[in-house]
Amino acid sequence: MNELVYLKNDEAVCDSLQVAEKFGKEHKNVLQSIDNLIAENSAVKIMFKISSYKSGNGQSYRKFYMNRDGFSLLAMGFTGREALEWKLQYIRAFNQMENFIREKSTQMWIETRKAGKLTRKAETDTIQKLVEYAKGQGSSHAEMLYMTYSRLANKMAGINKRDEATVMQLNNLSLMENIILHEVDLGIMQGKHYQEIYRDCKKRLEAVKDLAYLEAV
Repeated sequence: MNELVYLKNDEAVCDSLQVAEKFGKEHKNVLQSIDNLIAENSAVKIMFKISSYKSGNGQSYRKFYMNRDGFSLLAMGFTGREALEWKLQYIRAFNQMENFIREKSTQMWIETRKAGKLTRKAETDTIQKLVEYAKGQGSSHAEMLYMTYSRLANKMAGINKRDEATVMQLNNLSLMENIILHEVDLGIMQGKHYQEIYRDCKKRLEAVKDLAYLEAV
């Protein structure tokens, strides 16, 4: 949903690496601040979960995931105008993710996600036909079409992960996937080149996306 806060084990979290980057801090100093908070009060430990990441040199280093409370404690020590702006952005991001977590538990979200899976299945079946069609036209990378069209639909619907999408985003995604399967079927029937079919899909989706944006505002 956003790049600052994301879901981990159904909880809204951010991580120390990203916090260090956004606030212009050395990651080792952010880690030290977290270590100090935990050392001062053991109750703080539940707000931070230790993990690891691999750097460019292949070495593993530690990092922390933190919930809203952990972030709030950590960010108290960050001062300055730019730091304030990032704090506000993180607050908005946590609010957005926590609202989504509540929405995800509703029957409407569950039913919308279920319906979306059926649409996705129909789209996948259509792309399977396109893969064979593209192979017949000489494509040596036709299997990549599954990923290509999936990325296209997600991008046009504003989605990174389907399980982290709102009801509105899921509905938009289903619309995009229905358009794709229609355009692909039409393109195959008309004997178009598979690359032209993709261009037609993209053009149609962009028009629908722009229309949806205008209606939203």
